[in-house]
Amino acid sequence: MVIRRVKDKWHNSTPEDPARDVLTEKTVQDQASALAYIIWGKALNGAINLHAEDFRYDDDQQRIGVLSELLAFQVQLVDRRASEFLQASNRSELLQALCTKLADQVQDNLSDIAGPGNYRPPFIKLLNNRFADYSNFAFAAQQPGYQCYRYLGSRVLEHMGDDQTNRWVIDQIMEIDAPDLTEQLNKSINRLFGL
Repeated sequence: MVIRRVKDKWHNSTPEDPARDVLTEKTVQDQASALAYIIWGKALNGAINLHAEDFRYDDDQQRIGVLSELLAFQVQLVDRRASEFLQASNRSELLQALCTKLADQVQDNLSDIAGPGNYRPPFIKLLNNRFADYSNFAFAAQQPGYQCYRYLGSRVLEHMGDDQTNRWVIDQIMEIDAPDLTEQLNKSINRLFGL
């Protein structure tokens, strides 16, 4: 299993100006940037881990599809968690900024992989569709329900193809990858927001 370490704490250094004794709070935009970086890294690790577990990708489109599903899953987790500690206006601002930053990362990376194109609209459409889909699933005690994990697994399988090698990817997602991803993201959210 290949894992990239992702920083998820704010650096608490002393302000440059010695006359100031209070560090400025991070803005919603700062939080969204940090979360986008963390979520991207965790999704990338997840896609790489599936390959390391001997699931097969036939092409870059499958990898991109799986990566996009892992991104969408994490965004909806951030939304659910943010409802616990942010007011509605700040939550909306955070999610919009987060989705914009992730769409920028998708655009940059797909331009490198697949060549010039406008990759933001399909990714934003996917996020909107997944928000609607995931809203039907239970979420309690900072954890998605079984159906949520199963749904993610079925979306990943759809991208990877249901062949002899990949048919067990739903189990891998449901039993190992999605719970681990949820736990890691919850820790990152708690650290970033001081919870």
